[in-house]
Amino acid sequence: MLTGKMQRRSNNNDMKEELELPFFNMDELASATNNFSDSNKLGEGGFGPVYKAPMEFCVAYHLSTDKSHNGLTWADETHSLLLDWPKRYNIINGIARGLLYLHQDSRLRIIHRDLKTSNILLDDEMNPKISDFGLARSFGENETEANTNKVAGTYGYISPEYANYGLYSLKSDVFSFGVLVLEIVSGYRNRGFSHPDHHLNLIGHAWMLFKQGRPLELVARSGVETPYLSEVLRSIHVGLLCVQENTEDRPNISHVVLMLGNEDELPQPKQPGFFTERDLDEASYSTSQNKPPSANGCSISMLEAR
Repeated sequence: MLTGKMQRRSNNNDMKEELELPFFNMDELASATNNFSDSNKLGEGGFGPVYKAPMEFCVAYHLSTDKSHNGLTWADETHSLLLDWPKRYNIINGIARGLLYLHQDSRLRIIHRDLKTSNILLDDEMNPKISDFGLARSFGENETEANTNKVAGTYGYISPEYANYGLYSLKSDVFSFGVLVLEIVSGYRNRGFSHPDHHLNLIGHAWMLFKQGRPLELVARSGVETPYLSEVLRSIHVGLLCVQENTEDRPNISHVVLMLGNEDELPQPKQPGFFTERDLDEASYSTSQNKPPSANGCSISMLEAR
């Protein structure tokens, strides 16, 4: 995306507000990408090819489903990040701080609405950058939530209140962040996760292990060195707090950053939202049937997976 607009939408008015983004002309982009050469192509995104370019062009290494890009590798079918724990933990913290900027520190309060692994970019030092603001919405200073008749997002990452009722808020991004944390810790994706002993998705699997006092089994296949076990346990705990079913139970992102950065005792998480594949299947069915109606009388006409 060369330039873009993020519009603020609420059910009370049609006011629109633009967020100015850097503009690059075609000659600059061609020069930065070696004339869009295949050697600079990283993969395909939802809106077209993704290319590598200098960081001033807001482009970095893209977490894609390809086998390898410039040293960044995914496992075969599960797309697991083959990174040691310190790098994974750095990515988790970096995403949290990036989300904190969007929710609290930027000129406009921004809800991303499509936070997922493929929308996280990594630079040469594996520092994460949140990308793809095509579904983002900006809020006014006193706005905290809004609703839409058309739910757009990615199965496995969208929150229950957004999928079922079209309600989105800062806590919707927190839910997506929690899914990301569990995916980064485990190396599996939430959507399509399977286990021989049950029919839970990754959220449900993590929740079950946590309740049974076996959370470290979530990372058993990749392994973690002993000095980092407390960080792993804390990350899983924070991830489960973020994916709680009720929005009021989820922490805001500023609290998430604090929880990841200290050793204070954490509250016990409550039941997560969408912890089985059936949850998501029923949500997508109900949206296609325009059922159930949202709390303010608006029904969902469509759920778009990207």
